[in-house]
Amino acid sequence: MKHLRLRTLWLAVALLGASTGHLSAAFAKPNILLIVGDDIGYGDLACYGCKDIATPHLDAIAGGGMRFASGYVMAPVCGPSRAALLTGRYPAQILPYSGNPPHGSEVGLPKEHRFISDHLKQAGYRTAALGKWHLGEQAGFEPQARGFDSFYGFLGGMHDYFHVEDKQWGPIMRGREKGELNGYLTFALADEAATLIRQPSEGPFFIYLAFNASHTPLQVPEEYLQKTAHLADTMRRKNMAMTLALDDAVGRVMKSLRESGQEENTVVIFVSDNGAALIKGSAENGGSNAPLRGSKIQCWEGGIRVPFFVQWKSHLPANRVSDEPVCTLDLLPTLLAASGVNAPISQRMDGINLLPWLEGKAAFPKREPLFWKMYGNNFAIRDGDMKFVHVGNETGLFNVRTDAGEKHDVSAKRPILARQLEAKWKQWDALSLVKSAPKQPAKP
Repeated sequence: MKHLRLRTLWLAVALLGASTGHLSAAFAKPNILLIVGDDIGYGDLACYGCKDIATPHLDAIAGGGMRFASGYVMAPVCGPSRAALLTGRYPAQILPYSGNPPHGSEVGLPKEHRFISDHLKQAGYRTAALGKWHLGEQAGFEPQARGFDSFYGFLGGMHDYFHVEDKQWGPIMRGREKGELNGYLTFALADEAATLIRQPSEGPFFIYLAFNASHTPLQVPEEYLQKTAHLADTMRRKNMAMTLALDDAVGRVMKSLRESGQEENTVVIFVSDNGAALIKGSAENGGSNAPLRGSKIQCWEGGIRVPFFVQWKSHLPANRVSDEPVCTLDLLPTLLAASGVNAPISQRMDGINLLPWLEGKAAFPKREPLFWKMYGNNFAIRDGDMKFVHVGNETGLFNVRTDAGEKHDVSAKRPILARQLEAKWKQWDALSLVKSAPKQPAKP
């Protein structure tokens, strides 16, 4: 009888939570809020050492869980990086084109590849995509054809921050129709997310919030530009002003989570899609990848190692920093595990489930080598602490755990290892859909 009364009490608590629009963390699958920044460099946030500005809202997320000192994206440009993030697959092995899909073209991420949104929607999640897409613009490639119930944002690689219609990149969209833009785009995206979070729902949500800050064009409200008047370099000043606005936008979203009682049982992830753009012609944006070497479009650490952190207050210990190599390929298996969703046996996943390690229940899992391929004879492999990289006419072998800035090439001291890693990369590259690496102009 005692067990029956206890069970009845548990059921009453669960029903009470459901009646208020929020299920108890003990009974519900977690909400998932995946926040993506655009061209945010490793040295652009205070929690990664930036001294130019404070980023308290983003830092609070990093401090609320695990911050990755060696967090990687799988391409140093926007489109392929997002393909890997949403599918858990190497972009070179699922994209039939090199680099970003050209604006206005008929290409996109092939339809046979399932997104995390497909899996979560099938499991009862309410799914929404906000902001930048860049995975195909034609019918069948847009967000609502890829497992998202709703979409507000733009389909191409960049957009004006103040005008609904961008003369080069097209309009802001709501679903499959032209949308509206009230105010500054960074804040409009945050407000859309906050509205979705506050909506009563019988099930959990998955929100893919892909800001276009701090990608060009470098546009920001004057009040934020005044906050960075202490910076002498004009481009850096605008970049940091945009980052301040981004931080405030994230603060709005997190406030909606707290006020709706859902923060404890929401997995919150922040990651940049690639490093800051420092090369002229690459949508140069005044960001910083310090202390890393290189830029967006390059496979040096500065192009692929990015700000990356996760918080899940009801499950993950706070205030932890790890230098283990994690990557966006790991998000799909980790988030499916967190939500209790079993992927079909046919679903290939190139990443690993990090959840037991994040929860402090297991050691860091065995990590197979990580591979990158970019146009312009630009590739890399990291195996353990060692990375072999080829950018343009330069190659090198580096211990990126002790030499994250890639200053000390040890290939002359360890030539056999250099050749072995290059051979491993070539073996992996044989599986790429694009067999050549043509030189292409840098694109946003």
